[in-house]
Amino acid sequence: MALNLEKQLLFLDSRRELNILSQGTNTPPLLPMPDWLVIPNLPSNLGTVVCLIYATLYILMEPVAGGILAPLMLAGTAYANHLTSTYGQTANYWALGLHVFSWIAQFVGHGVFEGRAPALMDNLVQAFFLAPFFVWMEFLFLLGYRPELKSRLDKAVEKEVQKYRLSRGQKSGTMLNGKANGKVT
Repeated sequence: MALNLEKQLLFLDSRRELNILSQGTNTPPLLPMPDWLVIPNLPSNLGTVVCLIYATLYILMEPVAGGILAPLMLAGTAYANHLTSTYGQTANYWALGLHVFSWIAQFVGHGVFEGRAPALMDNLVQAFFLAPFFVWMEFLFLLGYRPELKSRLDKAVEKEVQKYRLSRGQKSGTMLNGKANGKVT
């Protein structure tokens, strides 16, 4: 998987119009660390390590957007660690429930509103790694971030969607035979 932002966003953006994704991971510390090296609520556990890996790769892919997102991700990870240390398993149960609900909502959204499988069916690693960054980039695009990239993506996405529709026998959002978006044509 190349760290090419435009290529990665095109992959996901051409497969969705609704994207709901929630993730949460928290485990005990992986490595014992000296007290002077430990940041409160950011122990060396799986959640913190994964957060740092994601943040690093996001910064490599898009330095400005990744650099803005990295501290937010670290803050979220620290808060998740705080909740787990404060509330124990109850916090994990709530996180798991929200996680499962979000996945169900995503599959329903893709099936009902798009009639298309989520991107994770095509590329699991890309879906787990890029989906959170994709949502962040969409938010930044709404705020006017990199309009030239957004314009190029919109044009490329339209071509990919048209190719998909042609391969599935669809025309302008409706299927030639059958149902699409709840409407019989």
